[in-house]
Amino acid sequence: MTDPTKQSELDNVSRRSFLAASTGIAGSFIAGKAAAESLADVPQREVGADLAGLSERSKFVKLARIPEATPGRRNVDHSDAINSKTPLDKLLGTITPSDLHYERSHSGVPDLDPAKHRLLVHGMVEKPLVFSVEDLQEMPSISRRVFIECTGNGWENWKRADPSLTVQNTHGLISTNEWTGVPLRFIVDLAAKNQNATWMLAEGGDAAAVARSIPLTEEILDEAFVAYGQNGEPLRPAHGFPMRLIMPGFEGNLNIKWLRRLKFGDRPWMTRWETARYTQLQADGKAIQFQLRMDTNSVITSPSGTMTIKPGRQKVTGLAWSGHGKIAKVEISTDGAKTWKAAELISPALPKSQSRFEMTWVWDGKPTKIVSRSTDDKGNVQPDRPSFIRVHGTNALFHYNAQQTWAIDETGKVSNVLD
Repeated sequence: MTDPTKQSELDNVSRRSFLAASTGIAGSFIAGKAAAESLADVPQREVGADLAGLSERSKFVKLARIPEATPGRRNVDHSDAINSKTPLDKLLGTITPSDLHYERSHSGVPDLDPAKHRLLVHGMVEKPLVFSVEDLQEMPSISRRVFIECTGNGWENWKRADPSLTVQNTHGLISTNEWTGVPLRFIVDLAAKNQNATWMLAEGGDAAAVARSIPLTEEILDEAFVAYGQNGEPLRPAHGFPMRLIMPGFEGNLNIKWLRRLKFGDRPWMTRWETARYTQLQADGKAIQFQLRMDTNSVITSPSGTMTIKPGRQKVTGLAWSGHGKIAKVEISTDGAKTWKAAELISPALPKSQSRFEMTWVWDGKPTKIVSRSTDDKGNVQPDRPSFIRVHGTNALFHYNAQQTWAIDETGKVSNVLD
């Protein structure tokens, strides 16, 4: 049996060791900064504002999306914009606030009355059905945190690298939310889909009549769902209110907004959205059709384009994601992809959701390049740009997932470069 006095001494030694280690870690992060000695170093208390119907952001926090027309045409008038990009460099964690989730619309945002809106389920089914929003809300539900990514994310760097681009410009067409809705398989079973129906047409209620043919693989039947909730509230109109299709891991255009119809059949419908659009020419002269899945990707969000850093300790952070599954590893190079170091993945790392990564780096003040690469749990590795271009060429526009490189000059200014 241990002597109580000796045990107390051991406990004190352990505590002192822990505090010493903790102080060393903390000290390395606040080196050169004065330590507070009393409450005189802390701001005084302030009288608070009255309660309001909505909690607004602090006046000191400036967050906004960037409207864009086409690659290279940024900060255009909202009436000319075809998308609006998320400020990845200013966000924390992995969840995107609903009002900052990227937006891509083909004919504006319809103002749909949820009391009148309906979802038709028909085609090769035994029981054609029509559902209201209330019908869906009465069904068994799931909530899942997944990313949605526009296939055009990264299109700014297909042919050239504009050094003035921020990470919001290059990668702002991706966002992660928690979506709530009804599993697709539950709806399929209610309608009693014919076993020979291997495709589904999903159509939206906007004026552009966006409609996509979706192969009914087991993965899609298991994971897709019809959502009516977004981050704990009803969907925002720009994101599909009152209902939309959520396709975890698949291109944004398949996540049909303002969903009005699901039709089942034994072949794709070859809509304009999968023939004239979302089909692209490759380096070998052939075109890819039904590319569908978003590939393994990552980007350093800080330091990133147009930022300025000073020599010394830097916290390098960013986001990684994969339409194949869960991010297993992220590596960072601070010498232009010559050597790599594993970054820390911040929990939780979820399948088909963005994962936050971090690494501490001491910059010596010399010009260099920083870049990240991700690997998912299926073994898919994010390619470097030369490898990516050899396969896909520079005539395409969608599904760009090459490693993103940021150059840092001797003044600490960070700029966008190809590699």
